[in-house]
Amino acid sequence: MTLLVAALLLPAKTPAGVVGQAPVALWTAANAVVGALIAARRPTHPIGWLLAASGLLVSIAQFAGQYAYYTLVTRPGSLPWGQAMLWLAGWPNSAGFILVLFLLLLFPTGRLLSPRWRPVARFATAVYIAHVLGPAFAPGPYDRESYGPLANPLGIEALADLTPMVQAVVTGLGVVVALVAVASLLLRLRRAQGAERLQLKWFCYAAAVFATALFVVVVFRVPPPIDGLVIMPALLALPVAIGIAVLRYRLYDIDRLINRTLVYGALTVLLAGVYASVVLVLGQLFGGIGDKPPSWAVAGATLAVAALFQPARRRIQQAVDRRFNRRRYDAARTVEAFSARLRDEIELDTLSAELLAVVDQTVQPAKASLWLRPPTPVTPHGQGRAS
Repeated sequence: MTLLVAALLLPAKTPAGVVGQAPVALWTAANAVVGALIAARRPTHPIGWLLAASGLLVSIAQFAGQYAYYTLVTRPGSLPWGQAMLWLAGWPNSAGFILVLFLLLLFPTGRLLSPRWRPVARFATAVYIAHVLGPAFAPGPYDRESYGPLANPLGIEALADLTPMVQAVVTGLGVVVALVAVASLLLRLRRAQGAERLQLKWFCYAAAVFATALFVVVVFRVPPPIDGLVIMPALLALPVAIGIAVLRYRLYDIDRLINRTLVYGALTVLLAGVYASVVLVLGQLFGGIGDKPPSWAVAGATLAVAALFQPARRRIQQAVDRRFNRRRYDAARTVEAFSARLRDEIELDTLSAELLAVVDQTVQPAKASLWLRPPTPVTPHGQGRAS
């Protein structure tokens, strides 16, 4: 993290600037902090070391890139070891990011899914080494806007003709490994039970948040720096979710978090659509196409959204519970039905049997019993006697 802060504070910045590097810097810092925390609490667990190594490698690349650009372009010769730093800027970055593939293969237990996956792990290791060695010794200038025409100081010129083909093959193999790693995670999720399933839910939830943010930025062409504000929280969600899952901190909150995300995400989309539709229709009817909608149309759309909030939230909550939390939905329906019968039931034995049945269906205890206090004797004057 110290290297990352130093990189962002150097007098000369690469053309990308601090704003462009902020998402990477935040993701790297989160990886380093969460990885160090996991490694300190569970030193035998490989996930913590992988996260820490990922953060360290990307930090080295960021610092070395800023350092090299400053001493080779901005103020040539002002600092020593410019060429060495330029070489370090070329390959640790990809080396740190590709470690995510091993996280997918090992999460959350730190072991492979089964011994039959060992050849896959060896193949992934070979592809990873090829990904690291390629940029480290590829000839010619770096293919990055950040470093302009600066060439790799350890590039092997004899491999210049083979480099494009080798890079294409290694990239293709990397895609294959990534797909296999994702398949391993999904297969593990399908087989997992108990705490392990909750751990996988945390990771999948964070991955879904990141994929959604990336989709929004790409499809709607969100301009900078707003795109960074959308991507940064999603990037932070991945290491934070990994830390919660591995350290098993409040694992059972994930179901509530998923439920609330689905409900309020769908509610936001619905209300935004209603608001935009009302403003657009009223604006075109009374303000003309292309004109600014009148203020009363905006106020009317706001009132309509406010009136729809609670009814829409209840309907969406019921739909989400019915589809993704069937047990809760069935329990609520059972309690509602019992409450309706309770108003008309006067037979105590029947009422006791139905109450036990409701408890068994909703709570599903191992054993349930009902204790009723015996009726209080009544004195001749109509007052209860203390027992």
